[in-house]
Amino acid sequence: MRADGTSSAAEVTPHAVDVTSADGVRLSGIHLPGPGGDTAIAVCHGFTHHTRHSSTRPVLAALSLDAPVVAVDMRGHGRSGGRSTVGDSELLDLDAAVRWARAAGYSRVATAGFSLGAAVALRHATVTGTSRPDAVVAVSGPARWYSRETPAMRRVHWLLEQPHGRAVARLLGVRLDSSWEVVPPSPVEVVADVAPVPLLLVHFTGDRYFSAAHAQALTAASGGHAQLWTEPGAGHGESGTGPELAARIARWALAAARTGSPGELTRSDGSTVGPRTPAERRAPGSEVG
Repeated sequence: MRADGTSSAAEVTPHAVDVTSADGVRLSGIHLPGPGGDTAIAVCHGFTHHTRHSSTRPVLAALSLDAPVVAVDMRGHGRSGGRSTVGDSELLDLDAAVRWARAAGYSRVATAGFSLGAAVALRHATVTGTSRPDAVVAVSGPARWYSRETPAMRRVHWLLEQPHGRAVARLLGVRLDSSWEVVPPSPVEVVADVAPVPLLLVHFTGDRYFSAAHAQALTAASGGHAQLWTEPGAGHGESGTGPELAARIARWALAAARTGSPGELTRSDGSTVGPRTPAERRAPGSEVG
């Protein structure tokens, strides 16, 4: 059944979604009304990806075999407006997708983020004023910002920090905003505040971007709340998530979301870490652990 109660047995075509974030950015996305009744999954893609990306589109389709899916292109990506803040304001983009799903009639919404989207999903679940999800899945997410431990992440930082790199990012389809003036709390600083919302972390053993230390740090910082799946393979984010894993993620998200709905986060339950400058966040030991 679709969220409006009508049959969707033969529905295979994604429907366009057009929403506006709380800070006024126009966002474009899709809705795939799969099975799952009144529980949907709101997906947040990785950096340089979008809902029509060759790595992201199959994951959305695979998830929709078990659950309705809503996904928007993050700001500065794909068909959405604005500029990418690389994990800061993007939580408002995911929030717009969650609110759209609830307005469409889904009483429960799980979020699933991939790579950068995983960091966004963790922060979204802890920020005051957001529509808190009923379950969270974070695939290939970093524990901390400014990680340069792998060649892949050093290339990402070249894109973000060098004038020529920012031009190349534009060629890759990403419109970057200016650098952070105040660094947002990192995922490892807020992951404990996701509780009591069920949380699943997924890490690939051969991840080219983030080592196992990131997943281990997030799991430890969750205080035992997070469940960790360690998956074989050298994939990362959407590129590592095949149909079988997508099906397991969807089934976990549906089951976890149905255990209870925390509702909207209106109290100051998010991280108590105060604003810090980029220099302070780059201090020794700030990358992992």
